[in-house]
Amino acid sequence: MTDLDWVTPGGLPLQAPREDVPLRITRRGADLYHEPLLNKGSAFSPQERVTLGLDGLLPSRVNTMAQQVRRIHMTLDRLRDPFDKYLELSGLQDRNEQLFYRVLCDQLEALMPIVYTPTVGRATREFSHVFRRARGIWITPDHRGRIAETLRAATVGRPVKLIVATDNESILGIGDQGAGGMAIAIGKLSLYCAAGCIHPAYTLPISLDVGTDSASLLEDELYLGWPGRRLRGEAYDALLEEFIEAVTEVFPGVLLQWEDFRKDNASNLLDRYRDRLPSFNDDIQGTGAVCLAGVLTGLMSTGGELAKQRAVVHGAGAAGLGITRQLTNAIRAAGGDEYPVAVLDSRGLLVGDNFRDGYKAELAWPVEVAERHGLGSEGGAELEEVVEKFRPTILVGVSGQSGAFNERVIRSMASHASRPIVMPLSNPTDYAEARPEEILRWSEGRALVATGSPFADVVLDGRRHVIGQGNNVFIFPGLGLGALLSEARFVSDGMIAAAARTLAELARQQSIGESRLYPSVSQLGECARQVAAAVMRTASEEALCPALTEADVEARLAAARWAPNYPDYEAG
Repeated sequence: MTDLDWVTPGGLPLQAPREDVPLRITRRGADLYHEPLLNKGSAFSPQERVTLGLDGLLPSRVNTMAQQVRRIHMTLDRLRDPFDKYLELSGLQDRNEQLFYRVLCDQLEALMPIVYTPTVGRATREFSHVFRRARGIWITPDHRGRIAETLRAATVGRPVKLIVATDNESILGIGDQGAGGMAIAIGKLSLYCAAGCIHPAYTLPISLDVGTDSASLLEDELYLGWPGRRLRGEAYDALLEEFIEAVTEVFPGVLLQWEDFRKDNASNLLDRYRDRLPSFNDDIQGTGAVCLAGVLTGLMSTGGELAKQRAVVHGAGAAGLGITRQLTNAIRAAGGDEYPVAVLDSRGLLVGDNFRDGYKAELAWPVEVAERHGLGSEGGAELEEVVEKFRPTILVGVSGQSGAFNERVIRSMASHASRPIVMPLSNPTDYAEARPEEILRWSEGRALVATGSPFADVVLDGRRHVIGQGNNVFIFPGLGLGALLSEARFVSDGMIAAAARTLAELARQQSIGESRLYPSVSQLGECARQVAAAVMRTASEEALCPALTEADVEARLAAARWAPNYPDYEAG
């Protein structure tokens, strides 16, 4: 094998480089040392230093990877601000990716809040102010007519199989961050590699930098993004069409994850392109699946029946759309009500079909349903009234409105639900609709609580309540890995539902005797593996790929599994 350009023998869709076969390296000296995917730093052996032109470029003493890891942790331990730790780890990723992933994998539970939620929210805001080295590809309106050429030139020698693409407009709960959205795409792919055990050479973050409507960014002399207002309408659609054509031409068989698109664009792009290439929208489908998994876990622990559940979703963006779809379909399939989910946006309960954003008509109740529940025909009822009259058993927050789940709302819900499921899922931490200790206190300890960002466990009346993190990371690495390994033609609703059910079962197994709705982050690797296997089986059952036996599933998972350890190099 030569440098990064290895092939996948035997027709396998993904193949990690074999640790017992040396990599043949054509790069030499500083060119090798400055390639993050190949650099070993002080761990290059004496023979490698001589044969690969590194002699004299490094201090004399050779370190093991374990010694390098200890050095990194000594540096991290000296830093108190999580953002400083983020910058240190980002610098390491830009110097030596194998060492970065060794550090991350060894302490994933402690470091995930640093490389992803919630610290990555600050990284998107300050992206241009702390920029040090570019990573990924930036596509702007200036690339019109030559996107394929740009993608091809920027990825020479890279066997790209997995892309996370964002247009940066709807970042977490903080909105349009322009070029800063690239930090999210980078963070997502880091978790694919750490949890899904995908070699980073297969991954590519892409920013579709079509401008920003943030005046503060456009007025900032340090802002690095395309210096114009956002493309809209036909110009935006044309650029996205050329992008998809280029991706399918340059990277045949690639999986594309859409990330942080505005709610209307997110829905339109998903519908338009999901049959053109294997793709999914994490904000819609990933969030919906992880929420459904938490609900199923809660019902397993309490003995509740899915058909009898009612849900209120506070927030009508992409996440609200995905959650509503998943909960509605699951409850209906179990024999429940035709309209089991009430959705509110910033103006209140959605009713009718007269919306500027067309997708909201899917989320809204018909007038007669709202009237049946005593909530009027005009829409706009506030959260407290909806909870009082609709009497939900499930309350989900994806509004980004801190404090939306106040004491009156929670007490009202707890008055009619013996074990209410409450999920303030908005990120980052400061945007959560309520804090877990508040929800538990107001519900007299009866609520089952999960959050989007990490929160400490709560001790109330001598009982410890484990606060699970309803983060999409429990879904997207396994979903993406399973879609790739199955070679599915597209990502189906059945594959996503299989991911949710599998996650719920894993959480149930881990949380026996606890109130946990999700597994611990330390179990991410096992979650990704089992979710991927379930997704592959479903793709085969739905005839979306060549038929796979159980032996095929296990063989493909094993062949793709990568661990961040230095391989031996030989001169090529």
